[in-house]
Amino acid sequence: MTLSTLVKNRERGFLDGQFLIAMPGMDDENFARTVIYVCAHTSEGAMGFIINRSQPLSFTDILDHLDMLGGEEEIRLPETARRFPILNGGPVDKGRGFVLHSDDYTSASSIPVSDDISLTATLDIIRAISGGRGPRKATIMLGYSGWGPGQLEREISANGWLTCPVTERSERLIFDPALETKYDQALALMGINPAMLSREAGHA
Repeated sequence: MTLSTLVKNRERGFLDGQFLIAMPGMDDENFARTVIYVCAHTSEGAMGFIINRSQPLSFTDILDHLDMLGGEEEIRLPETARRFPILNGGPVDKGRGFVLHSDDYTSASSIPVSDDISLTATLDIIRAISGGRGPRKATIMLGYSGWGPGQLEREISANGWLTCPVTERSERLIFDPALETKYDQALALMGINPAMLSREAGHA
């Protein structure tokens, strides 16, 4: 599912706004030990973003690549922008950037994902973040994770994923900078000890 499809198809599927947590038996290395936030689930497929894999890039690197930084501009960047995490959102369209963020920032291109979270994939939000005018909470991802019609449902039925509703309390996990602990944190939301999971375990 592409971003344009997400815009056009706003009917909510049962996996909208849920976490997917990879089971230990996940064979696809793209998704081993990942936590994914599902942004859209329709009859045409599903899309979301891995929230616990980093990219070897900084926000300054992104600005340089976009020719939005030069001279003394880097020095004037807000500290929060210089430390802004860049994540690997998934194996699809890896050269494209997406920003999941709190709804205190909005533009004409922002798409509401939930009551409190929006998605923006245009340069205006990058400029806002670099100027200290961005959202209170945000995560930049390169690439996304996508599934065709019925594909994700089949993977869940085959014990590839656990599913976990995102509540107001658990929403903080999306923006938590401690990437190395997110997998265990996501399992803890369900009351699961990682050591208790096996390849044969059932799904929620």
